[in-house]
Amino acid sequence: QVQLVESGGGLVQAGGSLTLSCTSSGTIFSLNAMAWYRQAPGKKRELVAAITSGGSRDYADSVKGRFTISRDDAKNMVYLQMDSLKPEDTALYYCNAVDPERGSWVPFGPWGQGTQVTVSS
Repeated sequence: QVQLVESGGGLVQAGGSLTLSCTSSGTIFSLNAMAWYRQAPGKKRELVAAITSGGSRDYADSVKGRFTISRDDAKNMVYLQMDSLKPEDTALYYCNAVDPERGSWVPFGPWGQGTQVTVSS
């Protein structure tokens, strides 16, 4: 069974940086678009960034210019470089494989445990 494992979260001051990593035990990365999501307490899970197998990127407006998504298919890894972090970026961050559907990215893989990012002001 495919498993997605996120890592790299932590506590950081506002303005700081973190790099999240996601790996998979299976072949879910192969030819699939991958995405990072986040969920803050009391809020719905939201898409942060997506990257296609060809390297095209898509970002939520709230993180454009601050976050960068990348992938290394040879290593089965997806990364999220987060710079200029703000307290409102505090959330549990997840990765997943996604399909484009009617203009939106739809996750279809199993959800992992996520990695917590906490940004202090």
